[in-house]
Amino acid sequence: MKLATLKNSKSKDGDLIIVSKDHKKYVSATSIAPNLLAAMDHAAETFPLLEQLYKKLNDGSAADIKTIPSEDQFESCLPRTWLFADGSAFIHHIKLVRQARKAALPETLLTVPLMYQAESGRFLSPTENIPQIDFSHGTDFEAEVGVIVDFVPKGTSATEALKHIKLIVLINDVTLRGLIPDELANGFGFFQSKPNKALSPLALTPDELGEAWKNGRVELPLLVNYNNQFFGSANGKEMHFHFGQLIAHAAKTRDLAAGSLIGSGTVSNEDRSKGSSCLVEKRTLEQIDHNEIKTPYMKSGDTIEIKMQDHQGRDLFGRIFQKVQQV
Repeated sequence: MKLATLKNSKSKDGDLIIVSKDHKKYVSATSIAPNLLAAMDHAAETFPLLEQLYKKLNDGSAADIKTIPSEDQFESCLPRTWLFADGSAFIHHIKLVRQARKAALPETLLTVPLMYQAESGRFLSPTENIPQIDFSHGTDFEAEVGVIVDFVPKGTSATEALKHIKLIVLINDVTLRGLIPDELANGFGFFQSKPNKALSPLALTPDELGEAWKNGRVELPLLVNYNNQFFGSANGKEMHFHFGQLIAHAAKTRDLAAGSLIGSGTVSNEDRSKGSSCLVEKRTLEQIDHNEIKTPYMKSGDTIEIKMQDHQGRDLFGRIFQKVQQV
């Protein structure tokens, strides 16, 4: 099943729709739930009804089927939610960013996931400009995969946590690299350096990925184009901690509300031919190889595109396509 949210000037949560498998048609789902967050709050009741309507949409028997609108009519699939807990499950990325800021690796690198609580009060739409207040802030993109869960009781095991995954999304975790060192030096973690993010226009149930959804990981390349040029195609299969482990880590001491979003962290592979999913990795590799950083952080007018295709080259989540705008 593929769910999305159309913009609605009267609601910050938009209007829930179901999108056909080929992305050409849609049908309103507001008779089942007004928005995706409401659908998640009552997932046991709403998801079977949504699945039935999805089948009718694809076989052409649903009422009031419409042609898919232009991409600027879409909100992020989940416009806002209660919690975004962003992990860092790709070890190669952790090693590179720690090296970039001359920080030691955690002793528990391979056994305990890194995670921070990110901004979730409003996600930028998939085509919304990334505001850049100050060039010294070092605007960067981070291409990630995420999952949306139903209610997760505290203390849930990693194995049981996988059963709570209802939807899979793509994420652009916008990061202000220039602000990170001072924030971390204060000993209280990220805040100003992690502004509003964007999600893909479509959220998919795991079955839509077929065999590519395996052991709590999305085993497909995440395609990143920067200023309309290839930048990365790192595969999600190299995720060290799977999503069940990330969810269990987040739920160790608290319940997770239905609709909570759990991020994978920047998708990263050791194979350099796969490129990168953020600028800081490329900059670090330049420093390692040439003792000189050549790639600047994002500037006004720069664009970032994040998408994913199945093994047949078919689009899965729609695309995140954003431009940096000086404000």
